[in-house]
Amino acid sequence: MDDDDMNDMDDDALVLRTEGLTKRYGDRLAVDGVSMTVRRGEVYGFLGHNGAGKTTTLRMVLGLVRPTSGHATVLGRAVGRQDVTARVGALVEGPGFYPYLSGRDNLRSLARYQHLPRTDVERVLDLVDLTRRGDDAYKGYSLGMKQRLGVAAALLGDPELIILDEPTNGLDPAGMADMRDLVVSLARDGRTVLLSSHLLTEVQEICDRVGVIDHGRLLREAAVADLRGGITVRVRATPQDTALAVAARLAGPGGVRPLPGGALGVDLPASAAPGLTRALVTAGADVHEVAPSERTLEEVFFEMTTTPAPDTTTIKEPVP
Repeated sequence: MDDDDMNDMDDDALVLRTEGLTKRYGDRLAVDGVSMTVRRGEVYGFLGHNGAGKTTTLRMVLGLVRPTSGHATVLGRAVGRQDVTARVGALVEGPGFYPYLSGRDNLRSLARYQHLPRTDVERVLDLVDLTRRGDDAYKGYSLGMKQRLGVAAALLGDPELIILDEPTNGLDPAGMADMRDLVVSLARDGRTVLLSSHLLTEVQEICDRVGVIDHGRLLREAAVADLRGGITVRVRATPQDTALAVAARLAGPGGVRPLPGGALGVDLPASAAPGLTRALVTAGADVHEVAPSERTLEEVFFEMTTTPAPDTTTIKEPVP
């Protein structure tokens, strides 16, 4: 297969690609050279603290903000084209609707603009469980209901790419579970979902890959399982200085990290637990716990974003 054929295959597998996407507002660098890829049929989690550059990046991807440099393509075409926009649904920075219209009439207004039938309005109301409240005025909706109506608007026209910025904002636990199930079902039916969220437990459960952005830079893009790493060993032993010294000797100084509750995470395979236990006892430590452990996405995220970003190129996994 020659290079042109390989490039064509990559383009077919990708719904979204950005290359060096950058946005400056005066002296402030909001997004700094973001290069990311979203593959067809996956749920991609876009993670970052407030102000990290997530929303600005999403707005550039949607053609709502012009980048200072770099570019983005959606469904193989430049962003902002009408034929591309018709195939993308989005909820970014919260929904905005006419307050005195009902939820159903707000969606009907959007459907008329997109030349969609009224049956599509009923379809999306049912998807977000708002059929019974569809005739209520939007101004009387709770925050969670407003959020669900915003997601319904994003689903009008059955788009191929759905971009959701904090879709569970304002939802109660049951609503969050319903939203999670909806996102999973959308991907199962062949759609692609780009999801930004601060609820990392939810992201860990439903996303195939994630991109982590901090101070405008994409620090890492990888499968969730690869980002979390394999199973390691959790150790609780006293005195902790002794435990730390033993663990560092076996795993290397960079292979030990503090965990909540005074425990240590040691980058050794689970099979190394007996040897680690013997080494701790030989060193005079009292061993309280040695158990297999797997890092959560939340732990990895905070490890990555609470230290200064290295001045290196973005670490990315290759696109197959």
